[in-house]
Amino acid sequence: MTERAVLLWIHGGGWRGRYHEDGAALAPLGLRVVAATYRFVDEARWPAQLDDVRAAARSARAVAGGLPLLVGGDSAGGMLALHLALRGVDRPGDVAAGLAYWAPHDPLDPEYRRLRADDDPWAGLLGHPPAAGDPATVDATVASHLGSGVPVLLVHGREDGSVPAGQSLDLARRLLAAGHPVHTWLTDGGHALDLARPDIRAVTAAFLDTVLPPG
Repeated sequence: MTERAVLLWIHGGGWRGRYHEDGAALAPLGLRVVAATYRFVDEARWPAQLDDVRAAARSARAVAGGLPLLVGGDSAGGMLALHLALRGVDRPGDVAAGLAYWAPHDPLDPEYRRLRADDDPWAGLLGHPPAAGDPATVDATVASHLGSGVPVLLVHGREDGSVPAGQSLDLARRLLAAGHPVHTWLTDGGHALDLARPDIRAVTAAFLDTVLPPG
């Protein structure tokens, strides 16, 4: 298949480790998948992680040969992909689309805070518990950066016990209200689903057909 775009893939792992998902399952959809790395929370606090994936995106774009740049990720990596898509590499709108699978986006979501009360990855990312009005919390909240019009795909399992599915549903509503084209797929299963699963592959392919030239 002809390459249609470069996909910068950002791995999950709670911002404190590396989950094994590498995005390779999406390559047959016409994507050249390039892996991004970033500092974990034991090395640096937010927004160092965004700085790192922006640097990775610049490197990927430099060798893309004119292909559109997409950004995607799973879980914590999906959160970073959303920031990169919505805020841009160098300016808002310079990324073709963002793909986020079972991604957290709101550190103050009551359901998330109840679920992760004894182990809140956001506190590690920020260096302190998230709080309303705290500048770092506001900056790390994805919905603080809407309005560029970049298309977004959100995929989530209904039984996700690590990141509540309501996170993606709430973000879809906010994205739509801000004028972003959004594809949302709420499906069966928990956290860290198989990207090669037929329904996930199909919804990803349908999304790509709306944002990329035909393959």
